[in-house]
This record gives sequence, structure tokens and C-alpha cells, in this order.
Amino acid sequence: MEEMRLKELLNCVAEGKVSVEEAELQLKKEPFEDLGFAKLDYHRSIRQGVPEVIYGAGKTPEQIVEIVRGFIQKGQKNVLITRISEEAAVYVEEGLRHADDIGVFQYDKMSRIGIVGDIPHPDGIGKIVVATGGTSDMPVAEEAALTAEVLGNEVVRLYDVGVAGLHRLLAHAEELMSAQVIIAIAGMEGALASVIGGLADCPVIAVPTSVGYGASFGGVSALLSMLNSCASGVSVVNIDNGFGAGYLASMINHKL
Repeated sequence: MEEMRLKELLNCVAEGKVSVEEAELQLKKEPFEDLGFAKLDYHRSIRQGVPEVIYGAGKTPEQIVEIVRGFIQKGQKNVLITRISEEAAVYVEEGLRHADDIGVFQYDKMSRIGIVGDIPHPDGIGKIVVATGGTSDMPVAEEAALTAEVLGNEVVRLYDVGVAGLHRLLAHAEELMSAQVIIAIAGMEGALASVIGGLADCPVIAVPTSVGYGASFGGVSALLSMLNSCASGVSVVNIDNGFGAGYLASMINHKL
């Protein structure tokens, strides 16, 4: 929304000509900017509480740079880019280097996440615990953890605490029982989510990963196991979808 139109709308609200609800609806219906290859949704944070996130896979580095510039120019303080390759990240960093109004670019190779701007101070209700069955699940876990941190959450990482050595998980019982929400990430047979679901009194978001041997079918075995969990309060996202888990956990951690 242009500044003049926004001021007119706010003046109408102040004068009682437009209700707060009507003004809110107008803001939520605000248009996007069409770049030809992408339509930037500048008001997603008004509708959903979180700005638009860039899915990096399949986009050229040049497209990513243009999208980031568009968001920053509209006042967005940070931009999250998921599934961006290391090669594309190098180009994006160079492309944003000389822009005065754009913050520092950080790239995490393991999770393939790029972050433009600073990670905000946590403002959630409590802590989000991210737990993995094994070290091989860490790329998905870091995608979930960094997503949650960029969205303003304090994250506790518990890695390699799978059921093959259950005592490793039980050693962190205090962290599990004090969490606001837990993200349980595992491949193979995916049993970790059910075990954690039986220990914690908070929502558990299960993330099946594609880690495993032949009959794991690229994560389908863990997915079906998690979907059939007998533990109450366990919900499941798609295979390797760390971003989706981190986003959902943040929503839970910001709702009273």
C-alpha cells in the first residue's frame, strides 16, 4: 500500500469513518508486486504474522537477489531463504554486498539456509526443543532450528538421542519436560517421535527423514510409523520438511 493511501486509511479510522475491522481487512487484501518471475507478497506478515520466506531451490541466484531487495526495500528486517545451494549463496552474498540498506548475509551449509539481516531476540512463550534420532538427521534438524530462531524462538538442540541408545534421550528428560513444543526428527523406523510423545506434555511435531536403508523407501517407512504413533499429541509433517516443522513450532510458541 502506498504511503499516501495508508495515511488516508489511518485518518479515516481515527475519524471514525472506517472501522478498525474494515481497515484491517483492506490491509490484508493488499496487492503484491509482480517482478515477472515472482509476485512478492509484502503483506503476508499482516495476514499470517510472518513475512514471506524464499524457497531457494529452482530459483536462479539473480532471481533470489531481486526478491531479497524487494522485501528489504519494503522495510522487512530480515529474509529467510531455504534450500539454497552453496554456489547460489556465494552469488547472493556478492550481489547484496554493496547494498547499504541490506544487512549481513549468513549461510549455513548444513541446512542450506540463507539469512539476510540479524536473527531477532527470542520473544516466544518458552523453548523449542529440536531432537534427532541420529547425527545424519542434522541437516533437517538445523533447517528446523534456524527457521525457528529467525522467527524469534529460543531453540534447544538435542542431537543423536535416538532409540538405539535410549539412555541418551532420558538424560535430557528435564529439557523435554520443560519445552513449549518439541520437534522430533528421525529416519529409519521413526520411533523417536512416539518415545518423546510419551514423555512430554507439550505438542510434538514429528519430521520423518529420508535417512535409512532400502526398505525405508526414502523416508516413507518413518513417515508411516510417525503417522501411526500411539502417543497422543504427535503431529507429522512431510519427509525432510524441517522448515515446515520450525514454522509450525514457532506458531505454537507464540500463541497463549
